[in-house]
Amino acid sequence: MTYLLFILGLGFLVIGGDVLIRGALGVANRFGLSPLLAGLVIVGFGTSTPELVVSVNAALSGHPDIAVGNVVGSNIANILLILGLCALIYPISVQPAIVKRDGVIMLVATAALISFSFTGLLVYWHGILLLSALLAYLVYTYKTEKKDTTLPIAELHKHESQEITHLPKKIWLSVTFVAIGLAALIGGAHLLITSAVEIATEFGISETIIGLTLIAVGTSLPELSVSVIAAFRRHTDVALGNILGSNIFNILGILGISSLITELPVNERIVNIDQWVMAGSALLLIAFIISGWRLNRIEGGILLSIYIAYTVIVLQ
Repeated sequence: MTYLLFILGLGFLVIGGDVLIRGALGVANRFGLSPLLAGLVIVGFGTSTPELVVSVNAALSGHPDIAVGNVVGSNIANILLILGLCALIYPISVQPAIVKRDGVIMLVATAALISFSFTGLLVYWHGILLLSALLAYLVYTYKTEKKDTTLPIAELHKHESQEITHLPKKIWLSVTFVAIGLAALIGGAHLLITSAVEIATEFGISETIIGLTLIAVGTSLPELSVSVIAAFRRHTDVALGNILGSNIFNILGILGISSLITELPVNERIVNIDQWVMAGSALLLIAFIISGWRLNRIEGGILLSIYIAYTVIVLQ
């Protein structure tokens, strides 16, 4: 029964995230929100709503190891698993502008998390700093891209909103989609956390490990879906932009909100091992990209192999 609830929780998260994004895009279209802003905010960060709801729920219900592990594990999976898989499907061509801005911001956010984690506790002022940085990033990005909508990076965020089709046409239906999506996310998060804690107890696995692996991969399914679809359509810039944006939001937004709500102890394992895997994955991705401004199949295979090895080692 526990495993069924876990799968059911994942299903609610995936469906809830998808329905929420479609509803939000429907509302955006109804009120004439630009494709640029829709792609940047709704799709770029909307795919991270499962991580947000799960981490906040875990923090509030007294499971901080799941809350922090989910973010760190999701960032690792986003790069090694999702981008590795996408590059195997079709090599990812990269516009230098996205790496020079979003790639650098991702590295800075990662460095900030590492520096904060050495205190052993994420507290409210960490949350304020992280959320302030996220707001500054959003404002700067929107103003820059609105000023020159012909920029390749501006086109990327427009394309993100266009990857999702079959949107509700009527405003009442869009609002209904948003409400249903939120309800499914909240319900799915509760089921996922409750069942994950039981599974961890049954197998003698720590909540940190569960957060880094099962929950992290499960909450990353929306990013996986959007990125893989984009890769098959050969819109590989969307796949990369989606992952960089998600990793930025995971740290600045999700941990920002979670640590603002309640103090988050950072597990010693994450401080000593997993956050360095996260940082190393980000640096390796940037190194691969700037070597030829693309991510080829060999490099994608390397990323995916590292993720498989990491998961095997973690679960031993």
